[in-house]
Amino acid sequence: MVMPSMEKSNASVCRLRRYAFPLACFLWTSFCLALWALNDGIYIKQFQPPRPKPAFRNNISSIISAVDMGISDEEWERLQKALEWPIPDQEITRVNQSTSPVHSTFSIVGLKESYKVGEKISVIIRARDHNKKLKRYGGDFFKAKLFSTGLKASVYGEVVDHHNGTYSVALLLPWEGQAHVHVRLEHSSEVVQILKKYRDSSFPRSHYNGYFEGSGSNKTRISEVVECNLKWGADGSWRKGDCCCEHKDIRTGTVWQCERPTKLSCDKLVHHSRGRLENPLNPFEQQLFTKKLTNVAISGDQKIIHVLPNTASIGMFTYGPYETGSEIVERFGCEQARSSSRDSNSGTVEKCRSGMMTPVPAGFYLRDVWKSFVCNTRQFSSAQMGNCLKNKIVYLMGDSTTRQWFEYLERNVPGIKRMDLQTPRTGGPLMAVELINNIIIHWRPHGVPLRFTKMLITDLHYISNDIDEIAGGPHAVIVFTFFAHLVFHPITFYVYEVAKIRQSVVALLSRAPETTVIIKSGNTAGLKNIFQSDWHVLQLDTVMQEMFRDIEGVIFLDVWQMTSCHYLSEDIHPGPVIVANEVNMLLSYVCPI
Repeated sequence: MVMPSMEKSNASVCRLRRYAFPLACFLWTSFCLALWALNDGIYIKQFQPPRPKPAFRNNISSIISAVDMGISDEEWERLQKALEWPIPDQEITRVNQSTSPVHSTFSIVGLKESYKVGEKISVIIRARDHNKKLKRYGGDFFKAKLFSTGLKASVYGEVVDHHNGTYSVALLLPWEGQAHVHVRLEHSSEVVQILKKYRDSSFPRSHYNGYFEGSGSNKTRISEVVECNLKWGADGSWRKGDCCCEHKDIRTGTVWQCERPTKLSCDKLVHHSRGRLENPLNPFEQQLFTKKLTNVAISGDQKIIHVLPNTASIGMFTYGPYETGSEIVERFGCEQARSSSRDSNSGTVEKCRSGMMTPVPAGFYLRDVWKSFVCNTRQFSSAQMGNCLKNKIVYLMGDSTTRQWFEYLERNVPGIKRMDLQTPRTGGPLMAVELINNIIIHWRPHGVPLRFTKMLITDLHYISNDIDEIAGGPHAVIVFTFFAHLVFHPITFYVYEVAKIRQSVVALLSRAPETTVIIKSGNTAGLKNIFQSDWHVLQLDTVMQEMFRDIEGVIFLDVWQMTSCHYLSEDIHPGPVIVANEVNMLLSYVCPI
């Protein structure tokens, strides 16, 4: 009969169907795991992450328009594009999802036994999380340099983000001898997003003190100390209601608020000082900012790189132990440095002037001397400093980093003496004079917000206002920096203040085009936290350069590389060696050769 045979056949089909689906699932899972393992080592296709949901609603930038900042809509769009930073592809809820400095590594591509001066090495950085998984998005803030402690040498390396967890660095080999590669994870991409979130918010991370003083009854003196802060935007007050005295600068329009004193009127504000810091981080965010995850060197190729002399005349350069940076540039084959440092007609190294681009690297340290690839710089002796500044009035403005320049010139210009202006020795304003050669050097801090010790509020001037009061001319040298104290406040406010400074600089150069105007970039910072981070300063540097890039006659003195690549530790106030090299760069622009 046929029936039993058909029943046996149907039973076999049923058993096959029962196991076919689990078998297919097993094969598909095995294929995906194999592909994942391969993809973890060799990234096949760039990951395109969806944009995360906004995590923070209190965003003051959203209510500030380009008109409020004093710029055009087109310029604001250009600035935002320049400030773009890769973002995580998902909302991070656990620390182990963030970038780990322990598991992130770097490697030198095709490491050779030896190289020649002028060659480059390529470094690949792979960012991994705390589970050792390769990150699928970019945005980590790495720093890289090549250095030799024995030679007191170092050079900066620009980190390129490939938006997929990998980064690359091309490091120039500019000196003969040995060298090591050093890479640090300053902030994970997750921390950068936190920095950006609070920078764009109206959360008052920094507070200030206002000292009100006046007459009381029976000829007594009354004093009250209250809290002060910036007012910026429609809801920019950190206190609500009729809380405060408002002190508005007539020319800049900047509004400074102080809590209303109980006994004195608002016009009795006499002194200003830094106040408390307010940490906005929630417990989870605080975990991401711990020291073991911040500004940590990552492991990688620790082999010594041997660099041999190079006598080739094309595409490389050689140098002697006392050769200047400009002499090196003259034979340097890097097109980027060549385009910024050579005169297209004569082929000779250009003297330092306005409008020069800063290549990467901009130069390097060797035996603690900065050798520039930008222009023809030199080391000034004390006598040469005096000759350079003869009949000059130098106006240094900004923060304590330009005060370091004042102090260096005060120590090294022959015969110069500080005048006693009855002001704080570090708070200023300060002035030094040398009568024989008619040299005058001023320094004063910029206006609020400013985290300085107690000083007269009348001594805090906005940079734009001071520039408006300078006649200018070939004898005038104006140097300002405007970065370190602005990292606590929204970047829209920074744009507003820079727009005011730009307006004043343009007016000055219109009435006195021979005036030397120099912008000193921000230094890298010693601390790397929610209050003071190099990422903040780098963003402000970008804004300043973008907003002044089309202004003829302005020199942007970029010391970022000089302060971040030195073989010793970083500090917001660099050591004497770095300050000396910075001032020599300054004088090379004042007295070009």
